[in-house]
Amino acid sequence: MQTYLDFEKPISDLEGKIHELKKLAAEDESIDTSDEIQRLEVRVREAMQEIYSKLNAWQKTQVARHPQRPHFIDYQKHLFTEFTPLAGDRTFGEDAAIQAGLARFRGQPVAIIGQEKGNDTKSRIKHNFGSPRPEGYRKAIRVMEMADRFGLPVISLVDTAGAYPGVGAEERGQAEAIARSTEMCLALKVPMISIIIGEGGSGGAIAIATGNKVFMLEHAIYSVISPEGAASILWRDSTRAREAATNMKITAEDLKALGVIDDIIPEPLGGAHREPETVIETAGALIEASLKELGQLSPEDLRKHRRQKFLEIGRNL
Repeated sequence: MQTYLDFEKPISDLEGKIHELKKLAAEDESIDTSDEIQRLEVRVREAMQEIYSKLNAWQKTQVARHPQRPHFIDYQKHLFTEFTPLAGDRTFGEDAAIQAGLARFRGQPVAIIGQEKGNDTKSRIKHNFGSPRPEGYRKAIRVMEMADRFGLPVISLVDTAGAYPGVGAEERGQAEAIARSTEMCLALKVPMISIIIGEGGSGGAIAIATGNKVFMLEHAIYSVISPEGAASILWRDSTRAREAATNMKITAEDLKALGVIDDIIPEPLGGAHREPETVIETAGALIEASLKELGQLSPEDLRKHRRQKFLEIGRNL
């Protein structure tokens, strides 16, 4: 069942009518509703084109958080083969919010890391809604160290509202774990490609997104804090999240202009959740092209390229 966002009401109404007509035709074969359905489908597409051509930052935030948006597990199943998950940080325990392991990408051995939010109540609780604890980042470090040792490119898929801020996580060194994970990204002598597939929230995102190439899906967001959090700090009023989102410059277009990301991955009309396989294949093609490009660089040049990329952010503004 399709979940609609509040600004998608015109689309919801039209698709509701299409569903009713199809149901009516199924119940009584003598009724021909094909022409009316076709007319409504054209109107649906026109409505989607009009709405999605002028989304504001807050609406993009809602799309990035859509419950049916493809997550790490969807990309892993469609793009990678022979995936072998690795668990635990060898220090404290396992964190299911970060998924990591070894796999093959179109025949090439790689290491993959990403946040998983879950797609129903049970899986969301299991994965802590995609908010990693320190052991998650230490697991990511362990996998990156292994990739560096064996010369495997690292691919990270970012989708988190931020690192988990609970007391236990802070007691176990959340900030230190994030800093060391970011440091490990910068130290890698293998190619690293990062894609923001949904939300890229604060240090929880940058800890696995400090890559040679950083891409964003068209309706993803990337920010130092959530719009609600920023509104709470600036105006002590989280209901002003819409205003905060606009001022924070969190969309893919904003961040490409600022030099924070390298390119934008287009999404199907209506968002990635409407045609997940299409957007996953588009991301796969970009990963393949990037691996070929970065494969021309030496290990030391890869480190220099990554370091220089992040040093230059904001310099030409």
